[in-house]
Amino acid sequence: MNRPLKYCLLAAGLLAAGGLRATWEQPMTREFRAAGLLSSPVGIDTRDRIGQTSSAVALGGLRTLVATFLNIRSFTYFSEKRWGDVADTYDLIVDLAPNTIQYWDMGSWHMAYNAAGDYRTNSDLPAARRREAWQEWIKRGEAFLRRGIRNNPDDWQLPAALGRICSAPDKLREYPEAVEAFRASADTGKALPYVRRLQLYSLARCSGREAEALEMARGMYASPRNRTTTMVAILFALEQKVSPSTNPTARAIELFEGDKAAYDGLSLYWLRENERFPVDGVASALKGLETKFAIPEAKSIFRKIGRRNEGPEDWFKSDTELFKEELSDRLGIPSRKK
Repeated sequence: MNRPLKYCLLAAGLLAAGGLRATWEQPMTREFRAAGLLSSPVGIDTRDRIGQTSSAVALGGLRTLVATFLNIRSFTYFSEKRWGDVADTYDLIVDLAPNTIQYWDMGSWHMAYNAAGDYRTNSDLPAARRREAWQEWIKRGEAFLRRGIRNNPDDWQLPAALGRICSAPDKLREYPEAVEAFRASADTGKALPYVRRLQLYSLARCSGREAEALEMARGMYASPRNRTTTMVAILFALEQKVSPSTNPTARAIELFEGDKAAYDGLSLYWLRENERFPVDGVASALKGLETKFAIPEAKSIFRKIGRRNEGPEDWFKSDTELFKEELSDRLGIPSRKK
């Protein structure tokens, strides 16, 4: 057999073998990727953004190593408050390691908490600009988490983190969104027990859904491990709102399983004004308990100052509004703020 023919036959054999191998490998590759055992190829855009050296490493199968170094770099950006660079870096990180939950959680935390908090307190910006940036970064953190949830539908931690962003007193207070996020987390069957309670806490703050929240609270109260101070106080307040008791003090003692526990629990709950929990019947029960314990007026829980129910209207006051309030205080004019 002459040499050219031999080479042609060899090339044909290699092509045929390659075709057979591809036919066998492609379905297996798709199956492995669907099962999360194999990552998708690094896109051209991602390769361009991470640079030539890192791209070569990533293409060599060490994507998580590149993601780790980028995560370290993000800390420098964080310490310098370069929030745009922090966000861009975490976009790259999750492109390289989309199934690493920590990166989605950390990236959203930097955006919705650190960046948003920094802009909220940045006195170098006008109030309107601070508010706009604060909202933008919370929304960016929220959107980042939602991307993480879509990429990791079986994970419970990311929906729980989303629920915390939606329900936190210093965020946007989107309680219906928080309910669904905590529900999704708990429904995975992998979440810790507190997540279902957080679902209840958010549901109790949804206007018009008190009866639904009461039903859920009663179901949870049946299990002693769910009887945290907050959960029992919410159950009491919901009961008083939906079907008020003629003797709220006695009902509080019954639910808390003791008069001292009832007073301590409802006192702490009363002072958490900024969390917007229902408080129906709480003041009445506390007054009854203070009478029972003969607590002097000077030591009454109602003389203590809790965490104020502040929101954006308080945080982002313009200089003109602040001047008017200060002037009113000096002149002894009562404030219109409730």
